[in-house]
Amino acid sequence: MQAFLTNIAQRPALWATLRRIVENNYVGERAAIADELTPWLQTKPRRFLDFGCGTGEFASSFPQHSYMGVDLSQGYVRYAATLSDHRFGVMNGNALAFGDASFDAALIVGVIHHLDDALAQITARELHRVLAPGGEILMLEDIPAQDWWNLPGRLMHWLDRGDAIRQDADYGRLFAPYFTIQRRWSIRSGICDYAVYRFSRVD
Repeated sequence: MQAFLTNIAQRPALWATLRRIVENNYVGERAAIADELTPWLQTKPRRFLDFGCGTGEFASSFPQHSYMGVDLSQGYVRYAATLSDHRFGVMNGNALAFGDASFDAALIVGVIHHLDDALAQITARELHRVLAPGGEILMLEDIPAQDWWNLPGRLMHWLDRGDAIRQDADYGRLFAPYFTIQRRWSIRSGICDYAVYRFSRVD
């Protein structure tokens, strides 16, 4: 089964379709973005980094001029660029190719549980560098299905390809001393449950 999922994940269009189905077109994630990040657009121009943007599913949640999506997969980035006029680039958390204070907020959806502790801490340091003072992160990470009857969600969690799914306290530890957790809550998107974190940059 893991080999099957790996094969699908290497096909961006197929992977994007599968994820849209099991997550009901990302209704939960889109609602969190609308509630937590979109209000920022009402005050003054803001710059948003979508770290680990994958196939660019959330680019449409942001104005084109305010958004930059980055992902390690060249195939995903190429696919995202065919669907949207937003900006995308290939890079990872080791060294983001942006100047200091280039963004006001970052979105991270289902990325950190694929990173070991060392890379996650380097990523937190890099995000701190490229976010301006007062910057924030909205992060969503996979958690086990919260309801016993959500058997498809339990199966999806079991099949998840991330090797570093962590407990709540561990995310705070990994992002310290660069960020502090302002708030944490849970959502469901389709059959998938997520822990949602709102981090604030330590200035």
